[in-house]
Amino acid sequence: MTDEGQLSLRKAESRRRSATRAVTMADVAQAAGVSTQTVSRALRDPRSVGPDTLARIEEAVRETRYVQNLAASHLASNRSMTVAAIIPTISASIFAETIQGLTDVLLPEGYQVFLGHTDYMAGREESLVRSFSGRRPDGFFIIGTRHTQETTALLKRTGVPVVESWSWTNRPVDMLVGFSNHAALMSVVDHLVGRGYRRLAFTGVMKPGDHRAKERLKGFQDAHERHFPGVTPRVVTVASGPMVMATGVELLKLVREQHPDTDAVVFVSDVLASGALLACSGLGISVPKDLAITGFGNYDIAGQLTPGLTTIAIASRKIGTESANLLLRRMQGGEVENRTQDVGFELLVRGSA
Repeated sequence: MTDEGQLSLRKAESRRRSATRAVTMADVAQAAGVSTQTVSRALRDPRSVGPDTLARIEEAVRETRYVQNLAASHLASNRSMTVAAIIPTISASIFAETIQGLTDVLLPEGYQVFLGHTDYMAGREESLVRSFSGRRPDGFFIIGTRHTQETTALLKRTGVPVVESWSWTNRPVDMLVGFSNHAALMSVVDHLVGRGYRRLAFTGVMKPGDHRAKERLKGFQDAHERHFPGVTPRVVTVASGPMVMATGVELLKLVREQHPDTDAVVFVSDVLASGALLACSGLGISVPKDLAITGFGNYDIAGQLTPGLTTIAIASRKIGTESANLLLRRMQGGEVENRTQDVGFELLVRGSA
């Protein structure tokens, strides 16, 4: 019998066996005409076997409908090949860009990403860290640097690499890829004052657990005090509400009601600022002549509005890719010399201010 005929018989025998029980790696090996060790090596690292052998193994996997027992292989290697990612919300495209950058680096290296969102609640973050820790991820990626004491303790007890992001602290849990929200808002105020605006107001949705928004508010207040010593800064915020353009319109109206002579409004995010900017023409407000408007984040819509929205641009995807590179280096046994990376920010001046 020819080699091809023998291979066909082995495949038929493997299919017959798999019809009555779970397919094993040994079945794949028999169908491919190689050893079980060769199959194991090929599944772990396809580059470790020759192209002809790999092709036979891949065909045998398809023929036998073999599904690899990842739990067993991870137990044997003491690695789960997963990274746990925890973000504040899944509705913000700017955070989605960060996760895209993270997965762009991790997936080609064989790592899967578990994703959880906190809805800006510290207790939920703690629960997610505890739950993910039980799955033994090889690393953690977290947006934010403010955690409960228990969350910080849990992260340290895992013994795996941790990257915090999207903010700045001098005492990270492990590694950090971020920027100063405080400094970013100070630069916005400096710009507005430099353009002649004097009656500035800050507004936004300030959820209790949104520490990045609080850092932006503090940056606004500190810069305001530097330029206008002793003058109480105008702050109009709400503690809850959806982060949508309609909310931005309502916040603009609140600012105008409470401080009618305001000549510049600093929004905590582009989404809110965009809604307000779109509503200005209908409200009889000329931008930037009557009122300047700024945002934060440089969302896609910011440059498409008329006038364009002055905002802070963040390298959101870079945060993801740099975080993934740090995690990879540590997960693969390497050392990281610089455990904190400041990606900075850029003030984009457009027609709204």
